Amino acid sequence: MSEFTPPTDLPVDAVLPALAAALTDHGRAVLVAPPGAGKTTRVPLALLDAPWLRGGRIVVLEPRRIAARGAAQRMAHLVGEKLGATIGLRTRLDTRVGPKTRIEVVTDGVFTRMILDDPGLAGVGAVLFDEFHERSLEADLGLALALDARAGLREDLRLLVMSATLEAARVADLLDRAPIIASEGRAHPVATRYLGRTPGARIEDEMTAAILSALRAEHGSILAFLPGQGEIVRTAERLAERLPGEGRVEIAPLYGALDPAAQDRAKAPAATGRRKVVLATSIAETSLTIEGVRVVIDCGLARVPRYEPGLGIARLETIRASRASVDQRRGRAGRTEPGVCYRLWDEAQDKALPAFAEPEIRAADLSGLLLACAEWGVTDPLQLAWLDPPPAAARDAAREGLHAIGALSSDGTLTSLGRAIRALPLPPRLAVMVLEAALTGEERAAAELAALIVERGLGGTGSDIAARLDQFRRDRSPRASAVRRLAEGWARTAAATRASAPGDQRPAASDASSVLAHLAKAFPDRIAKARGNADGRFLLANGRGAAVSREDPLARAPYLVVAELQGEASATRILLAAAGSEADIIAVAGARIATSIETDFDESAGAIRAREVRRLAALTLSARPLAVAADGTTATVLAEGLVRAGLDRLPWSKAQRQLRHRAAFVRTAGDDTVPDLSDDALSASVANWLAPFLMGRTKASEVTADVLGEALDALLPWPARQRLEAAAPTHYTAPTGNAFAIDYDSELAPAVHIRVQELFGLSVHPAIAGGRLPLTLCLLSPAHRPIQITRDLPGFWAGSWRDVKAEMKGRYPKHVWPDDPAAAAPTARAKPRSVP
Repeated sequence: MSEFTPPTDLPVDAVLPALAAALTDHGRAVLVAPPGAGKTTRVPLALLDAPWLRGGRIVVLEPRRIAARGAAQRMAHLVGEKLGATIGLRTRLDTRVGPKTRIEVVTDGVFTRMILDDPGLAGVGAVLFDEFHERSLEADLGLALALDARAGLREDLRLLVMSATLEAARVADLLDRAPIIASEGRAHPVATRYLGRTPGARIEDEMTAAILSALRAEHGSILAFLPGQGEIVRTAERLAERLPGEGRVEIAPLYGALDPAAQDRAKAPAATGRRKVVLATSIAETSLTIEGVRVVIDCGLARVPRYEPGLGIARLETIRASRASVDQRRGRAGRTEPGVCYRLWDEAQDKALPAFAEPEIRAADLSGLLLACAEWGVTDPLQLAWLDPPPAAARDAAREGLHAIGALSSDGTLTSLGRAIRALPLPPRLAVMVLEAALTGEERAAAELAALIVERGLGGTGSDIAARLDQFRRDRSPRASAVRRLAEGWARTAAATRASAPGDQRPAASDASSVLAHLAKAFPDRIAKARGNADGRFLLANGRGAAVSREDPLARAPYLVVAELQGEASATRILLAAAGSEADIIAVAGARIATSIETDFDESAGAIRAREVRRLAALTLSARPLAVAADGTTATVLAEGLVRAGLDRLPWSKAQRQLRHRAAFVRTAGDDTVPDLSDDALSASVANWLAPFLMGRTKASEVTADVLGEALDALLPWPARQRLEAAAPTHYTAPTGNAFAIDYDSELAPAVHIRVQELFGLSVHPAIAGGRLPLTLCLLSPAHRPIQITRDLPGFWAGSWRDVKAEMKGRYPKHVWPDDPAAAAPTARAKPRSVP
């Protein structure tokens, strides 16, 4: 490239000397510059003449392909060359670099592979992390590896972190107290108007109404932010129905799955005499300039991936956007002239917004990160420097999963399979799928499936991945063609890797549908079985439920293998899956299907049931009834089933219930030598105390009070029974000679319910436990109605007996009511007729 001096009319130009000095003196810096300041394109060009670069290359990281391509094209235009000369581009689908390339714009994931392939980054003088506030997992990993390389291999490597909204002090500390350079920017004023939201209304309806209102009230083009492709498509359909037909307004979707040509059309200014409505995801927040926009309409939502380590599932979740994100979006309205931003929420809700978006590293599958660290030579990721360390639960889940597939050895180093997985730029599950397919020569089909999963939007939007694969193969668009070439490269790599490993066994091709068979290699835990009658509900092998709509063709499938899920645990949607039969599942997962004899207690029938069951993890594939064998196992199952149904439902006799209450009473009094016969204790030890007495029995009806009595007797050795009889006798013998059961199961315990006449002649209050514990006397009338409760019978005779006698004598004149009951003869009967 000939000497080039960029025009000096952008805000970031004012801080370029300070930035150059910081990189010269310290080798590290943090640049904070608002949208439109020019940092993405001006800074790399300004650093080309830095003395420390010495003809080396500058690598610029962008979090998204659309941003990388836009930045590279803009810089190539500024230097008056074609892309691939001085300015180069490397993304998964587009590589344009040459021998004269000095600035390479790459996506975060591409940089990770660059530095892993060449830890010394030969020929690279500086690495610039643009829009670092987006905090992608690959950007965090790339920075950690770059810092480690600088510390151990390349002290001369310059590192620069750039962003419009960033926790600059934290990043500076991570970069060993690097200087912070701030550009004030030059944005036009933007008015903010809060429209609120109607509860329960669909976001596309609210957005459509806001866009139509803004078209009437404002001039210029509109940039509308929506959470995802689905909402964009539905909003575009509604606008097309309601806008005038003369075509003065162009509707332009903008999301990552679009062809580059369609993305370029969305970014281009509207034709003369026309207006444009750009419907975009969060990819339009930063690093892009959409010409002619002065109105922003923000739904305030973002769609982010969330990984659940316990289930091994990554799902997409719609959340509130952060304050930093909505401010970035708002700033898009003031890039070229004063603008206006409409927000689909209330102003008071601003305070509830999180300050920054949660870093992806906190909610992502860390399998790829652990493999990358292992390839770097680090068995514990915490040995590297992180702005936010990878969470322990996700690290452990990733390590366990990688051990399970044989990618990591017990000491955390890469195995041969792990190295093969790292050779493919795919998530580990998908890499395993392609590598397994290479054993049977089906690597190209598996690679195309992997491409469909990682490159959203190819082959349509249906949930049937086989149909989408067919459509993808027939698609002749530039993007589809590029992805097929990419898949062919993965297939060649997988084939070459497997060919170099002669020890690999090469199984025969499966009889199952090839699409389902391949997916089952990547997602064995997501084999799913229909729950009901073709209503779209499925149970996954990992125990989780998920569903498709009743109208979806997959709703009628008996089995699926699920590639993509979305939603909360209570309402998980299947976005992408392959359908199959039970025979297909047996063909692909037969080695993991376990057949067992299961014996269970059927509570509704009150009986033991036995069956032969074939299971695949949480899925029951089939079950057939068997005759029940009345053996020890059956006895234990019956005992446990009876306890689950409830101990109180067992046919306890009154004496047995009292025995348990007596034991509890004595233990409460401090004597723990008596066995614990409480519900909790008996439930915990049912296999020991009850099961031995159920031999030969298979039904609840066969468990009688006699059986329970034998079981309880076995729990009470003779010494304990003697202590129990002494401390808590079963009955109290009244002066009449009649015995009354003592109640040990009440707040009044120990208590006796007894007619008052049977206590006549008693001048000492009855007691148990050697006279130490008085009984509570619940005194009854001749009709067994309560009269008085007392724990002081002599006091009762001397006190309130007079009033009780007067009332009782009038009610029960046939009974004896003496003036001095302590001296009267006890009786259980009415007085003889001859007695006055």
